[in-house]
Amino acid sequence: MIRSLPLFHRISGRKVVVVGEGAMGEAKTRLVERAGGIPCGEPEAHHASLAFIALEDPKEAEAAARRLRAKGLLVNVADRPELCDFTTPSILDRDPVLVAIGTSGASAGLAKQLRLRLEELLPQSLGRLAAGLEAAREQLRTRFPDASARRQALDIALGRGGELDPLCAESADRIGDWLEEAGDGSAGETVEIRLTSEDPEDLTLRHARLLGMADTLLYDPEVPPAILNRARADAVRRALPCDAMPDSGLTIVLRRANRS
Repeated sequence: MIRSLPLFHRISGRKVVVVGEGAMGEAKTRLVERAGGIPCGEPEAHHASLAFIALEDPKEAEAAARRLRAKGLLVNVADRPELCDFTTPSILDRDPVLVAIGTSGASAGLAKQLRLRLEELLPQSLGRLAAGLEAAREQLRTRFPDASARRQALDIALGRGGELDPLCAESADRIGDWLEEAGDGSAGETVEIRLTSEDPEDLTLRHARLLGMADTLLYDPEVPPAILNRARADAVRRALPCDAMPDSGLTIVLRRANRS
């Protein structure tokens, strides 16, 4: 179970309430403006759906949270996760790629340090790669008309060592060549994974990668949710036995540990 549902909320051109002054209030104002939002005060709450409260006094902060929540706004209270309807992550920006790291309010410092580590790993060209794939969207649909085939081809190309490996600075310049040379990706593939234990940490790197790429997941009913959750959220899931096997895309057959 995850404590919070991670979402990317578009606020460009919209008003967002910011209550507070000083360093905390200024930081929240900058965050709103960075995302294209329009910071406003509590009197304009009827125009907003989000509110940031950055008040030093705990009682004042709690009172402001109650008032704004009563008006239907989702509220974030600085340094008071128990009063928050949402929390703000540490953000790694490779526009249009955003990597948001959150701890559900447990430790902003930990989220920041994780972001700094990732800053060292992710090249600045990652944004160009994303923009290039966006520009090539119609070409991708023409090249791979079937959605499963398109997804599988991209998974292979974007995987470790692939033609469009996101961690390779030159990948953004290879999109055109890859589109010309890639196969049609229409062939279906079925891979069976026999678990060695019910602990998701015991999955091999290959198995974890395959689960993240699967179009269809066929699994023994005894396979624990902690392992099923490692699969793509939008993958088709069917408990075994299954009457019909898919004929396209990547299908993973997941067998529980110690099954003969």
